[in-house]
Amino acid sequence: MIRQQMNKPALIYKEETILYPELLGRVGAVSQRLATRHPEKVVIFMENRPEWVYGFYAAWMHGSIAVPVDYLSTADEVRYILEDCEPEVLFYSNETRDTVQKAVKGLKNSPELIHAEDMGKETMPEIQAFPEPEKDKVAMLIYTSGTTGSPKGVMLTFDNVLANIESVAVGVPIYKEEESILVLLPLHHTFPLMGTLIAPLYSGMTCVFSPSLNSEDILETLQQNRVTMILGVPRFYSLLHKGIMAKINSSGVAKKIFALAKKVQSPRLSKKLFKKVHERFGGNIRYLISGGAALDKTIDEDFRTLGFEILSGYGMTECGPLISFPHPGKSKPGTTGFVTSTLELKITDNSEIIVRGRNVMKGYYKNPEATAAVIRDGWLHTGDMGHVDKKGYLHITGRLKEIIVLPNGKNINPEDIEKKILEVSDLIKDVGVFMADDKLQAVIYPDFQRLKDVNAVNIEEQIRWEAIDLYNRNASPSKRISGFTIIQEEIPRTRLGKIKRFVLESMAKARKTLEKKPTDQEPDFHEYQLIKEFLMQQKERRDIYPGDHLELDLGMDSLDKVSMQAWIKNTFGVDLQEDHLIHLPTVQQLSDYIREKRTRINARATDWGHILKEKVDLTLPKTGPTHGMIRNSANLLFKFYFHLHSSGIENLPESPFILAPNHQSFLDGMFVSVFLSGNISRKTYFYATEKHVRKNWVKKLADTNNVIVVDINKDLKGSIQKMAEVIRQGNNIIIFPEGARTRDGKLMEFKKTFAILACEMGVPVVPVAISGAYEAFPTGTKIPKLFKEIHVDFLPPVYPEKYGYDELTQTVKEKIAEAIKF
Repeated sequence: MIRQQMNKPALIYKEETILYPELLGRVGAVSQRLATRHPEKVVIFMENRPEWVYGFYAAWMHGSIAVPVDYLSTADEVRYILEDCEPEVLFYSNETRDTVQKAVKGLKNSPELIHAEDMGKETMPEIQAFPEPEKDKVAMLIYTSGTTGSPKGVMLTFDNVLANIESVAVGVPIYKEEESILVLLPLHHTFPLMGTLIAPLYSGMTCVFSPSLNSEDILETLQQNRVTMILGVPRFYSLLHKGIMAKINSSGVAKKIFALAKKVQSPRLSKKLFKKVHERFGGNIRYLISGGAALDKTIDEDFRTLGFEILSGYGMTECGPLISFPHPGKSKPGTTGFVTSTLELKITDNSEIIVRGRNVMKGYYKNPEATAAVIRDGWLHTGDMGHVDKKGYLHITGRLKEIIVLPNGKNINPEDIEKKILEVSDLIKDVGVFMADDKLQAVIYPDFQRLKDVNAVNIEEQIRWEAIDLYNRNASPSKRISGFTIIQEEIPRTRLGKIKRFVLESMAKARKTLEKKPTDQEPDFHEYQLIKEFLMQQKERRDIYPGDHLELDLGMDSLDKVSMQAWIKNTFGVDLQEDHLIHLPTVQQLSDYIREKRTRINARATDWGHILKEKVDLTLPKTGPTHGMIRNSANLLFKFYFHLHSSGIENLPESPFILAPNHQSFLDGMFVSVFLSGNISRKTYFYATEKHVRKNWVKKLADTNNVIVVDINKDLKGSIQKMAEVIRQGNNIIIFPEGARTRDGKLMEFKKTFAILACEMGVPVVPVAISGAYEAFPTGTKIPKLFKEIHVDFLPPVYPEKYGYDELTQTVKEKIAEAIKF
């Protein structure tokens, strides 16, 4: 099973190169050690490393059944396997030591434990030929992690193994002596085991181990070792694709070159055009092999445009794993190639793929009922749906068990919906779709860093409108999401990236019905208690618990965080920056960090007055000649285009004051400003985020039209201080309390930024009620509707003397709500 008489590298691991004779010698030495115990089964339980290979092949050389186990398995999972198959020997490493000790404790038939450090140090002086395997003998026992939560031991024979090898090294000779392949995925799974170890060593290739899944380690390994083939799962290629395309799309020239290459479709030209991309991968890649799940067609096509050939296959553990695989030069995006010559394939009436032939397993270990359920009349029922086109390409269209049957009888593939949701929004890192209460629902794991970048105030609302609502608008009624749950932890997946769909509903229920109770684990140190008391007061909660997420559970917005940062600096002497908070999402983590970093304890409330008095560098833009021209022109245009009316302009007090309008459309700022007199208009300032004024002509326009440029995403505190300086210099400022446009015409939550400024600077707030603008220019439209009735009503000013921040915020909201009758 390992090529002999070859003086070339078999394995490369970090700085170590192991030649084929050395490999056989070390395997032989470990095999001799097994001879003292004569094991029927040998478990390999460690991370990818040369000792994994020695242990695996030593089992075969000795005539034992190899049992690879995921090195990230829990003690309970390992114990289940040990009790089920009762191995006599278990190979382990430092990484898995603690798990092994817990798993074997009290075990009835405990295996002999052999540490990785005790393997491979010796070598047999005379290399013996690898024994010819008995084809019907079980070669390995693979426990499926699966997506159903119930692992079964798949018995694969040596003939199953040989049939798989023949499919890629004989029938379609992709695996050749001159090639080298990256060992990246964990070897306990049949796809990487067969594809990056067994078939390559049988063919005389070099197996190059990546030290980790870290992108830097992968790229360095590729560049240093002339790797010609990469085998990965779709999620791996998706991450690569995202990084590459982000760089291409950031350059106008690169985008045009990519578009040209897409039209020409010449691999030779693409390799020249994207030479730097190929060099990043070492410059020698011939094939990118994908499996384990369906590869997105767009990703496949884009890699081809870049000059790479992707070979996307299909299989399952029960087939060791290969069922279909493309021929080099004939691969087709969206398909999984051709059925292997060692199998016969049929499509049933309900579109299920069934196969029979040499690849199919012997059965499930000690589980004849489960075996009979999937192998019926000699045919293995894969549970996958698909069809074969006229040219022989196999198309996978879904999985029977995952297909959701709606109450109206329609069949829905959740993967299609998940893909489209991820396409419409970059605020979501992962999503899982399921059905509960006869409705399509989703659990969503947000991209917290991206939400921070866009200054998301309310995570749930942001995702509701900028992800789920966007998807639903273009989805057919039967495929719309009726409800979603935001989760803090990643969605559970198998090691090959498939969602464990059976846990989604319970995750959603756990999140919604989570009962948080005081436990003995609540920290008793002083820093935690002070932080807890501060948060209880700030968020008006009866209690706070260690696991509370600052955003998801406590609803902290950017302003709350600025207040907390200032309080922490005053209380503990810790200058906590915004980017720190991304890595301190819970009360417990924040408290532990403060306990470690604090220089003092001096509890007191957040002093916004002190914050707003800090010096800030701000030169107010001068009102230019275009200011009046733009206002007058807008006035004429709006009165022609819309039926625009105003009332209450006489309510405006002497400067300074704060205008606080509700936010219904993109044009609201102009709707308000056109009714201000020339003198008031010249003293009234807007604020704009830095990303909206990057172009030179926009900057010049902002500099002459009372626009203060702030960076709310990166420096909310500094932005508020700039607004305070505008008021301090005797001017007015317009602040939209909702922070974003309404998505449905109704008032959203009012943020208290304007109230803090009003209270601390002692200036009145003028509520401005805008109605009709949403109907004229609703969310999702590009051109406003003609002749719509729009009202801009300036309400009597509210003076802050008798209000606190929250009371003033609520009062202004109520006055606007009453005026627009919401």
